[in-house]
Amino acid sequence: MATFDYAEVQAVAHELITEFGQEGTVKRIMPPDPVLGGDGTETSYTATLVPMTYDQRYVDGTNIRSSDRQLYISSVGLAIKPTVGDQALTADGTAYHIVAADPNNYDGVTDVVFIVQGRTSP
Repeated sequence: MATFDYAEVQAVAHELITEFGQEGTVKRIMPPDPVLGGDGTETSYTATLVPMTYDQRYVDGTNIRSSDRQLYISSVGLAIKPTVGDQALTADGTAYHIVAADPNNYDGVTDVVFIVQGRTSP
């Protein structure tokens, strides 16, 4: 029985996102030290991403708002897995907070592409 090559699918996803996407960053703010306190540390990770508008049939005004964007983020070369609470900043200058994330990791090893729901701050 042949096995499915998720690395090949990851490469195709990366190629498409690179061709049609834009450079952006994923910002993660680490909490301050629990003993010493202080400010949280912000770290930015360069990413290649494509912001997409949700199809209107999925917009319900609560879970998905009309201003939300579906952000396809290439997993190739990205040092982190984008998670809820991270901030993805698109190249056009619009900042989106990640409110839902799906790593598309079907074999438990290879993250094919990260699809996240981005929401602008009010």
